[in-house]
Amino acid sequence: MSIFSSVRAVTGGPPYTVNLSDDLGHQWLADEPLDLGGANNATSPDRMLLGSLGACTAITLQMYAARKQWPLTGVEVELQLNPAGEAAVGNNITRKISLHGELDEVQRQRLLQIANACPIHKILTGEVRINSLLATF
Repeated sequence: MSIFSSVRAVTGGPPYTVNLSDDLGHQWLADEPLDLGGANNATSPDRMLLGSLGACTAITLQMYAARKQWPLTGVEVELQLNPAGEAAVGNNITRKISLHGELDEVQRQRLLQIANACPIHKILTGEVRINSLLATF
């Protein structure tokens, strides 16, 4: 993960559909489901957040195992936001990690520790400051 990342979000088409692009030239969509007034053209922002954590977890584990030359052949990460309903304070994410390959228990436990150190995990569990301002035209 790079230290500096930039994403732009632009609306203007169907209600709640957002065109996203990043500083690397990638483009994708976000939307809301039909029951919330969206067109369901793409996944919702909360699911994108979970997807970021899942992707980062899987990539971090693959990179670590490759450096250690461990026999990790695949990773599956299932995530849920507030599976028990909205929390009284904060939010809860449940992350279930399935590791594939002939790993011993020491390796499996180390990979769990590494999952908790992936960059997106650190962002979500650390202090996040959001500086919002209006652009001038």
